[in-house]
Amino acid sequence: MVGFAVLLARATLVPSPGSTDLTHTNLRPGDSISAYLDQPDFKDTIKQIGGNVLLGVPFGVLLPMLMPRARGLVRVAAVTALVMLMVESAQGVLVTGRAFDIDDVLLNTAGALIGYLLAGRRLGRALHPRRHHWWHRWTRRPDPARPGGTPLPEPARSGGTPLPEPAGPGGTPLPGPVVSPPRPPVPPRP
Repeated sequence: MVGFAVLLARATLVPSPGSTDLTHTNLRPGDSISAYLDQPDFKDTIKQIGGNVLLGVPFGVLLPMLMPRARGLVRVAAVTALVMLMVESAQGVLVTGRAFDIDDVLLNTAGALIGYLLAGRRLGRALHPRRHHWWHRWTRRPDPARPGGTPLPEPARSGGTPLPEPAGPGGTPLPGPVVSPPRPPVPPRP
């Protein structure tokens, strides 16, 4: 992530004194994108739009891996938009020849969502499996692989069929509520 932060700073916060007259602040979403698309040079359009989208892809991949609480499409989008908003603000205020552009924030966020959907989601879950909370003791179903654990039918949803009464051997009703065996405690994360 540090390497990506260095590359991000180098790509976005390097002064460009030669383009001071060409830069302008854009606070209207879509204006810069439509200006890019109206350009006669297609390579420039791809460079501007594609570059901004590609700049956001590492956020979508790295955030779920480094910050487990940032997993999820909305969270990745929110964190990326916030970080890119700060980068664009720094560009507009501190860097000569650069200006704030809301379309860059939108394109970077779209890139982060693409990165999250392509790889970040799987990598985040592989590194940080879902947590088991204390209330899962009462909401989890018995494990069929454990001795004495038989799977229960899916719970009835609204408009669904009611659950059948659990039966013991020979179809006789079981006395009292069915209680699943306790799960072993989950070790804390390091």
